[in-house]
Amino acid sequence: MQLDFFKAASANLLPFDGEVHLINNFLKEAIPNHFFNQLQDTIAWKQEGMKMYGKHLNFPRLTAWYGEEGKVYKYSGIVNIPLPFTQLLLEMKLAVETHTGCSFNSALLNLYRNEKDSMGWHSDDEDELGINPAIASLSFGETRSFQFKHKHLAKTTQTIQLPNNNLLLMQGTTQDHWVHQIPKSTKPCLPRVNITFRKII
Repeated sequence: MQLDFFKAASANLLPFDGEVHLINNFLKEAIPNHFFNQLQDTIAWKQEGMKMYGKHLNFPRLTAWYGEEGKVYKYSGIVNIPLPFTQLLLEMKLAVETHTGCSFNSALLNLYRNEKDSMGWHSDDEDELGINPAIASLSFGETRSFQFKHKHLAKTTQTIQLPNNNLLLMQGTTQDHWVHQIPKSTKPCLPRVNITFRKII
């Protein structure tokens, strides 16, 4: 199966110091919910966590790391050893690469089970990602808010709604100047699966 996709992207969604583009209804297939169900049911989800003030705290989401052999990724004290790409992930990676013109060798997946699951403020600026990394984020399932905050101008923020079957591309100096998060929601939310394609150097 070769996935087909739309090419129309938004203008830059950041006012300065970075580049972010959004494509809604990225995959043309009539049943994107099929992809959501397949990802939710077949990915090797894990409950990761970290130590803080002597206590182990679980991350408020499930995660998984897939990629080419040897593409290890470290963040928040976690060493992620890649699982081999599934066929569906390879097909999605090819569609994203064809559209963006970027190449990727790994993917961090997140499963937000409900409105209580979230991801705190951070930037994807680990050494393994190199300078000015391109990160392509493909989402299926519930719509969630995706927020940006400038690192040096705290009052400069941007909120983007990420609906089912969308592709968000962050590139240029975005990770140098902005942090981003998926906040908890005040209203009930169904599950959401997010795939962030990356290149480990």
